[in-house]
Amino acid sequence: MQDLVELECQRWASKGINIKYEIRGNRNGYKAGALKEGMKRSYVKHCDYVAIFDADFQPEPDFLWRTIPFLLHNPELALVQARWKFVNADECLMTRMQEMSLDYHFTVEQEVGSSTYAFFGFNGMLSPHPYQTNFVYLMPLFEKYRKAPKGTAGVWRIAALTEAGGWKDRTTVEDMDLAVRASLKGWKFVYLGDVKVKNELPSTFKAYRYQQHRWSCGPANLFRKMVMEIIRNDVEVPKWGAVYIPAVITILNAVGTPSSHCFSVIYFHACRSLHLMVFWILFENVMSLHRTKATFIGLMEGVRVNEWIVTEKLGDALKFKAGSKTPRKPRFLIGDRIHMLELGVGAFLFLCGCYDIFFGENLYFLYLFLQAIAFFIAGFGYIGTFVPHS
Repeated sequence: MQDLVELECQRWASKGINIKYEIRGNRNGYKAGALKEGMKRSYVKHCDYVAIFDADFQPEPDFLWRTIPFLLHNPELALVQARWKFVNADECLMTRMQEMSLDYHFTVEQEVGSSTYAFFGFNGMLSPHPYQTNFVYLMPLFEKYRKAPKGTAGVWRIAALTEAGGWKDRTTVEDMDLAVRASLKGWKFVYLGDVKVKNELPSTFKAYRYQQHRWSCGPANLFRKMVMEIIRNDVEVPKWGAVYIPAVITILNAVGTPSSHCFSVIYFHACRSLHLMVFWILFENVMSLHRTKATFIGLMEGVRVNEWIVTEKLGDALKFKAGSKTPRKPRFLIGDRIHMLELGVGAFLFLCGCYDIFFGENLYFLYLFLQAIAFFIAGFGYIGTFVPHS
């Protein structure tokens, strides 16, 4: 991959384009460390904006033409955030269910948050309404966006980035960390729903679990580190703030969507995925087990608090493997396919269902058995795309 990027940079440089290929010799600080190192380059001093893309993102040629003008004409803006478009949503059932969650996040939460100056992320980074308190939104902030996409496909104003203190590697959510600090400095963000950047969803259950661990553990750990700083921020606390909980935020955002375009998109995806609703609910309940565990690890700064495993994206890997010679007997590693935590919870729910059949006076066993089956399916690795070791 690095060789391909270097060759592409050389190709553009040969055409007179001012482009440089640079890498670090270590992974210190992970993504935050790389971004911080990049900002030290001498040519950055002559730049006003920085665009950020993860390796699997494919921006259109006119991306900067459609984003930079917002920063040029509004000096209060720190960030312009584009929407994500998923190129492999139909790869398997797991990617379809991810699309359902993330499309709602982009179509409703991001769109409304940007329009009303309420919280919205880069992705995962939030901005408060100027007349609302940071303290009120502490738990909604870190709870509501713990599974949001993270820091890419956006353009930052370097002055805002610098004033906020730059990139910090104290957590695995450097994007949310920066956004909260920029918010406290009074900077605003804008979300462009019509500017879409293609990217890939994780299609293996193992990769998705690692991603969700980072997206849940990081915000919780950031909450631990910044809670007092946010509370001390000089903002008036309205009396009604105590009841502004994450569930209310989601409901009001959905009802108050100002754009008819949002409704049309939601309707399209609802029709496309309505038959998957039950599977989606059961799957989200399975993943809530890992998110809850990761949240406690972040709050308590456990052993895996700063674990950063790059989310595996298959890309054309499967096509390549399909064209190559298939091994006669692929090795089967239990750790790759069997997940004991899911199997244990599935067994517990199954026993609860059996107990309800014999001693209960309701039909709870129907749901318990369905949820137990969902945990068993995940526990035996029959979800997502499975790539055996060769």
